[in-house]
Amino acid sequence: MAVAALGHVGPAVTSIGPLRKKLWPQLCGVGNTHSIGLTFDDGPDPASTPLFLAALSEMGVKATFFVLGEMLDKAPELGRQIAAEGHEIGIHGWTHRNHLLLSYPQIRDEIRRTKARIQDIAGVTPRFYRPPYGVVTGGDLLAVRTQDMELVLWTSWGKDWQARATGESVIEELKKGGVVGGATLLLHDSDCTSAPGSWRSSLSALSELSSYCVEQRLDLVPLAEHMK
Repeated sequence: MAVAALGHVGPAVTSIGPLRKKLWPQLCGVGNTHSIGLTFDDGPDPASTPLFLAALSEMGVKATFFVLGEMLDKAPELGRQIAAEGHEIGIHGWTHRNHLLLSYPQIRDEIRRTKARIQDIAGVTPRFYRPPYGVVTGGDLLAVRTQDMELVLWTSWGKDWQARATGESVIEELKKGGVVGGATLLLHDSDCTSAPGSWRSSLSALSELSSYCVEQRLDLVPLAEHMK
């Protein structure tokens, strides 16, 4: 029992950002040095995701959206729109429950269920998976292997889920983690698991983020392109 518990909980050490960057760069989403992977979690959300899609379209930028199955189920038209506009769809789980509290069969079923729903709604097969809270368990590692997927976290996040977050604070937090070639950035296009209205901080940061990347001659791209 103790060995099984350790096998399930042990991989959660990868949630420690600095340690993850040093020991498991591929898990962080470290990719091509001329690009930055842009990712969004927790949608699709009718209250906010359309605004992100409009902003990305205006900037000419494509991204990866890690969707929650239960959110996609409520707004299937947004899933279709994300794919139709050339963005990538990844899996964030069916719910946003911490996987340390779930068994392997529960984790496997969440991933399978979300994958099937994405295929049905958007007509695409997701390649990447990111667990809720970035907490990786032994169950996650086994589940993605059986589903022929890749597990990807991030190198830098904007801490945009906080009530006090602003566009300026999001940019500052991203730069602390490194807005550099090879990085993968984590933002949120929904506040379903965050402070109400917190998505506005990420939305307001997008223009400055795009401009900064242009200045640095770095392309903001989906993970499939970033991690070729």
